[in-house]
Amino acid sequence: MANIVHNTIDLQVACAEKALPTQEQFQLWVDTALSELAENNSQQQAFELTIRLAEVTESQQLNFQYREKDKPTNVLSFPFEVPDGIELNLLGDLIICSDIVKKEANVQNKALFDHWAHLVIHGCLHLVGFDHIRDDEAEEMESLEIKILATLGINNPYEEQ
Repeated sequence: MANIVHNTIDLQVACAEKALPTQEQFQLWVDTALSELAENNSQQQAFELTIRLAEVTESQQLNFQYREKDKPTNVLSFPFEVPDGIELNLLGDLIICSDIVKKEANVQNKALFDHWAHLVIHGCLHLVGFDHIRDDEAEEMESLEIKILATLGINNPYEEQ
């Protein structure tokens, strides 16, 4: 496993859900994902990011505003583009809809916090430039997610449970 770099997370709870991961769990998931990527790229640096836990209405509004999809979604990633000449380790923002995460975990028969971990890792990969629009991109991103989740003892989220 990679050497863990401790990133700074601004956790914003903007939802009524009470069964949420702890700050420590979010920290572990983010640190594991970004440390694994840093090891692959020989770059060990700490980042800052915001994780906002949102209600369905906020998720839907942001998904419509930024992706033109008029429905809520599990996670939205907003990478921060550092202006030229500025040194800043701000990675960006993740907006995660707690109700969608809970519903998906239930429907997909997944452990709730395993699904949370997957979505945080998925979002972190988007923040550092990964995407899944093309098949080859999706395969690369999914294989990284599976590898990172395995280091946390979490099963492949893409296999039937």
